[in-house]
Amino acid sequence: MTSRTKRNLRLTAKWALYLVILLVALTGQTTPGFLTIGQVRPIFILPVCLAVAVYEGEYAGAFFGAVGGLLWDYAAGRVAGLLALGLMAVCFAAAILVQLYLRTNAMNFILVSGCACLLITGVDFLFYYLMPGYAGAAQRYFGVVLPMTVFTAALSPLALAAVRGVWRRMNPED
Repeated sequence: MTSRTKRNLRLTAKWALYLVILLVALTGQTTPGFLTIGQVRPIFILPVCLAVAVYEGEYAGAFFGAVGGLLWDYAAGRVAGLLALGLMAVCFAAAILVQLYLRTNAMNFILVSGCACLLITGVDFLFYYLMPGYAGAAQRYFGVVLPMTVFTAALSPLALAAVRGVWRRMNPED
């Protein structure tokens, strides 16, 4: 095969593997009782999209974040677009932040993932719990949203390792 054909096949395989990782994350996120502590379940889609954004750059990461956000919107039964736009913006910002200021390691990724999760779940909480005026909103925020952020951040190096493995395998050193 020619060099161009090999490169195109490698690129297609890389993005297909990223999509498989995203679908596995979606499955883990929507499986009842999977890694649940009380009412708290981690978010798996967010760290996968952030890891792809960190390794692939801001524009590809933003597009992948939008795709992951649409899947998350669909799985959560939310209005299509809120999580997609939020995830797109967060992935874009995280990719730029890591390119300019941070090294790509597990501790920095935990920090970025925790901040992104706090932002996304905070906006979701604002629009779906606080603004409609549900009773016990503060209890839900401190009892579910904040522990979910910590749980997601703690498990985020798994997503980083999976995406790093695909990225290293599909981007050979020239």
